[in-house]
Amino acid sequence: MSNRAAVMMGLEKIVIEERPEPSPGPQDAVVRIEAVGVCGSDTAYYKVGRIGDYVVHGPIILGHEVSGQVIAVGSQVTNVNVGDRVAIEPGTPCRNCRECMAGRYHLCPDLIFLATPPYDGALIEKLTIDARNLYPIPDDMTYEEGALLEPLSVGIWGCKRAGLEPGDSVLVTGAGPVGLLAAATARAFGAGTVTVTDLSDFRLGLAATMGFTTERGDAPTDERFDVLLECSGAPGVLAGGMRRLLPGGRAAMIGMSKEEAIGLPLSQLNVNELTLALVNRYNHTWPLAIQLVSSGRVDVKPLITHHFPLEEAADALTLSSRVGDSVKAVIHPQP
Repeated sequence: MSNRAAVMMGLEKIVIEERPEPSPGPQDAVVRIEAVGVCGSDTAYYKVGRIGDYVVHGPIILGHEVSGQVIAVGSQVTNVNVGDRVAIEPGTPCRNCRECMAGRYHLCPDLIFLATPPYDGALIEKLTIDARNLYPIPDDMTYEEGALLEPLSVGIWGCKRAGLEPGDSVLVTGAGPVGLLAAATARAFGAGTVTVTDLSDFRLGLAATMGFTTERGDAPTDERFDVLLECSGAPGVLAGGMRRLLPGGRAAMIGMSKEEAIGLPLSQLNVNELTLALVNRYNHTWPLAIQLVSSGRVDVKPLITHHFPLEEAADALTLSSRVGDSVKAVIHPQP
């Protein structure tokens, strides 16, 4: 029996190790991992060793965009069965605290999130996880699509936090995976127009092939919008985007800001009664994400540009810095 894992032993160092064969607790399932999408947070931990207050202090397994097949279940599991193809929500809340009881389980102070220090992630052949984090996916949905339900969930939650309504004109700043999926979600939610900005000609081209209006981020027009979905995290972009909102406009800051303090032109924004919502991952989005993809209303496949075996996890984690024409790498842990 094999249970290989790609373990980050230090900055920019991955070693393939054998881990113990997993067994489920009463409410757990064991999943054979088939696809793991590489997120910018994985790359940040690999290169820098931290994101904000989350610091890597020892060996860690990365990866939290994940899907696979159930191979064992605990005695109390009722929502999935052995053989089910599943997408995995990577955050496990305590389910008993104030936030969990109020339905805000994503804000649980004791949330265990895959690949967020000190917790291991999914770059492993077999993973034990609370079965309540598993969502069966249709037979015609690929494992790669199932893995990308996680970044799609970020886009869904961002649109909800922004209060997006049918007919809204939407500006999406940043054409990375989350930005493109936020744009796709906005369209699926009934947005009247969706405009995507970026500095990468390749990513703007991809956005155009996906049917979105595009503009270069360094050459904005005078067009104004009902909703801003800020997905770049780049300095100054949130403030610049909010200046382009119509009176009563709403913004969601989805991208992790690279600024310690964000300067907003409040004297200009206040008179228009703009609303800014912050976004922390997602809340109960997997059922909707599965429906959006399985119905064809959102197509995640164009984002998948590269595939890697587990042994080449390091190459997958550095893809974006090496290959300009790349968007989403998917790692396949099975031999």
